Formats: sequence, structure tokens, C-alpha cells
Amino acid sequence: MKWGDMSNAQTTVEAADKSSGGGTLRRNLKNRHIQLISLGGAIGTGLFYGSSESITLAGPAILIAYLIGGGAIFMIVRALSEMSVEDAQAGAFSYYATRYWSKRAGFVSGWNYWFNYILVSMVELAVVGSFVNYWFPGIPAWVSAAAFLVIITATNLMGVAQFGEFEFWFAIIKIAAIIAMIIGGAAVVIMGLPSAGGVGASFANWFNDGGFMATGLLRKSASGNWTGLLMALTVVMFSFGGTELIGITAGETAEPRKTIPRATNDIIWRILVFYIGALGIIMAVVPWRSIGQPDANGVVASPFVQIFDSVGVHAAAGILNFVCLTAVMSVYNSALYSNSRMLYSLAQQGNAPKYLTRLSRSGVPYAGVLTSAGITVIAVIVVFLWPQFAFNYLMSVATIAALLNWTIIMITEMKFRRAVAAGNGPKELAGKKGQEALDAIIFKLPWPRVTPWVVLAFMALVVALMFFSPSYRIALIIGPIWLALLLAAYQLAAKNKG
Repeated sequence: MKWGDMSNAQTTVEAADKSSGGGTLRRNLKNRHIQLISLGGAIGTGLFYGSSESITLAGPAILIAYLIGGGAIFMIVRALSEMSVEDAQAGAFSYYATRYWSKRAGFVSGWNYWFNYILVSMVELAVVGSFVNYWFPGIPAWVSAAAFLVIITATNLMGVAQFGEFEFWFAIIKIAAIIAMIIGGAAVVIMGLPSAGGVGASFANWFNDGGFMATGLLRKSASGNWTGLLMALTVVMFSFGGTELIGITAGETAEPRKTIPRATNDIIWRILVFYIGALGIIMAVVPWRSIGQPDANGVVASPFVQIFDSVGVHAAAGILNFVCLTAVMSVYNSALYSNSRMLYSLAQQGNAPKYLTRLSRSGVPYAGVLTSAGITVIAVIVVFLWPQFAFNYLMSVATIAALLNWTIIMITEMKFRRAVAAGNGPKELAGKKGQEALDAIIFKLPWPRVTPWVVLAFMALVVALMFFSPSYRIALIIGPIWLALLLAAYQLAAKNKG
């Protein structure tokens, strides 16, 4: 496919749908499904347990880091939604990269995203056993992983409406836990009750221990590690991973031209409220230097457990264990869904084997579901056999892969607007050119001439900051190698096609 050839991609899509043998994808996802799928994808164990790492790095200023990171991710989702509203397709950014950039870009985008979620699935299934063992210590971890893999795979094979319902209720559980924590913590602050270490709960705790920006902008600590507001951005950005799932659902969304804009605009302020509201309350009740520190028994409790303990809910660990278990199931549920749709889209583009276009009678790309689940089984075995290798190295690829996905989305959006202005946009804009065509875009990216470059510069800053963190530095080595492998795979595939 040549750059700028707008017709071939659509022809390929239509042909694939006709040859799939089971009809087409069904637009059965409602607005409430889309809202909770995207929201739930960005609220997981990273918030419940990982928030202590980001607070340690930035102190109370972590709230600013979430504002900055949330603003960047909002613009990324707005860029994706701009294209999804006008041209709702399965595979989202991979499809758009193929159509508006090049087949090579679509190949890299799609397979990078698919492999990223294979890694996420691998880790989520690997840790699910630890949550089950909290109640049933005698069950081997691999049994728990196998059981949940089968359950979630079966759920995805039922149909997109069933997937949406499962994900809706998974997200509700996580959201209810956060709201309960915020309300309980706010009550403690309002009543001025003592919290951790006998310190009175108050928003003054944001400023009492070294000030709001106690760790500075970027500072080397006595231990030799880098801390500060900027360092926290590396953790914060990865906690927003999953919000781009809103674009993947576009091909199965009822009334995408109405639903996607509403979901996109609503989702970001809700995420910011949950993250900033939750962490703000936590640091008001529990002095921030106490967060992430081991207790008398040497156990490092989640900040949420500390909050629940402060309000007298001593079963907090058990409650949070249940919430985290559902969070793990939610992440794998979304990962398998997005991976199956991405494989379906890649196959439509000619960037994956043709059998992956097969759909069931209920419109499920079952070949993609079963293929992704099968690969995940192999990945989980790798985790159990070589856990140190898996967590220290493979997840580094997952982190850098998220930044690569977002970069491709922003570049593709710029190329999308050029295609629209040239009269080569989607059929909804047919017959229009130049500024008239750009004005006809329903859901525009704010400040489109500047925003993509600002976001790209911000992501370059995050990559540079990864160098200062030992846990992320390995990604700067593996990332370029991974990208080179993808480009080589594309060239090999293109050569084999003749």
C-alpha cells in the first residue's frame, strides 16, 4: 500500500468481513460500557499498591504530576477519538496508522500493542495466585492462573455485550472501593481524628513535612537514587495505560459519533478525580513519609489499607485483596478483548494471518481470542519458570511499548488531518477539502497545530527521565531493540508476500 492510498484499506476491511464466515462485529457496547471499560482499564493494582512508589518519589507534589500526566493522556485520547468518531473501526490506531500513514506504521503499531498486552496479561495472571492464596493458601499459583484464564477466555467468546457487562461490574467494584476510601478518609479529616502514628488527620499534612514539594523537581537522594516531581512522571504515565482502550471499542460501539465524544470528555475528569482525590485524602490522613514504609511486622501495606485501618475497618487487607483480585481479572479481561480485536484488524490490513479475520455467529473474532489466550499460556509458563527474567526484562518492554503506542497515535492524527484537508479522509467527510473538511470534523483535537508536538515533547521527556531510574533504564536498551525487531519482521513479511 502506498502512502496516502485511502481506498485500499477500506476495501481490505470490507473483503475481510465478507470472508469471515460469521458476519461482522456487533455494535453492542453502550455508553456506560465504554465509560467503565476505559475508566477501569486505568484504575488497577497500580493505584491500589503502586501509588506508594509515586508518593515516595514526589511527596504531596504527586498531585501535580497526576495533573500533568492526566492532561497529556487526555490529549492522546482526544487525538484517537477525533479519528474514531469519523472512522470507527476495530483495531483503532493500527487501522488509522495503516490508512493515513503507511502499512509499515500500522504493522508496528498493531503488533507492538498486541505484544504489550500479552506482557500485561502474563504478569496479571502470574500474580493472581497470590491473591487467591490469601484465602486458600493450599491452591498452587498455576492452578489459579489456569482457572482465571479459562474463565476470562470463555467470557470473551460469549459476545461483546457480555464482555461489556463483565467489565462494567469489575470496574464498579474498583470504583466503589475508591469512593469508600475517599468518603471515609474525608470523614477522618473533617472530624480531626488521629491517624497513623497519632498525627492528626489534616490537609496541613501536605505541607508539614518538608513542604508541598519536599523532594524538589529533580534531586539525588542520600541513597543515590533520583527523586522529585519529574521522576514521578515515569510512574504516573504508566498508571494511565489502558485509557486508549476507548479507541479499540469504537468498532463495536453503538452510535460512535455520539458515544465516543461523551465518553472521552467524561473519562478524563473522572480519572483525575479518582487519582488526585484518592491520593490527596491518603496524604491528609497518613503522613506521606509513612506511606510505603514497613509496619512492626515488616509488612509494607497499601496506602488504601492504611486508610481503612485509620477509620476502624480492620478487615481492610481482606477487602483490598478482593478488590485487587477483581482488578487483575478486569485487566486481563480488557487485555484479551483488545488483543483479539487488534489481531482481527491486523489481519484485515494484511499484516497478520488471514484466519484471524474469522468471526463467530455472535460477531466475536474467536480466532483472535483463542490465539491470544494460547500465547498467554506460554507467557505465563515463562513467568513461573523464570520470574526474575520476566518481571525485570519483559515488563520493561511493556513500559516503553506504551510510549511507542502513544507516539504513533499523535503522529497518525497529524497525518489524518492532512489527508482530510486533501479530500482523502473517511467517507463521512467525502466531498470536502481544505479548511471546510477540517471544520467538518465533529470531535476536534484542541489546538491541533500545537498539541501533538507538545505531547510528543512531553513523552520524549518521560523517556529521558527513565534513564535516571534503575528499574526503567533497562527499557531504554530493550525498546530500540524491540522496535528494530518489529521493523525487520515487517520487511520479512513484505518480502515473503512477494
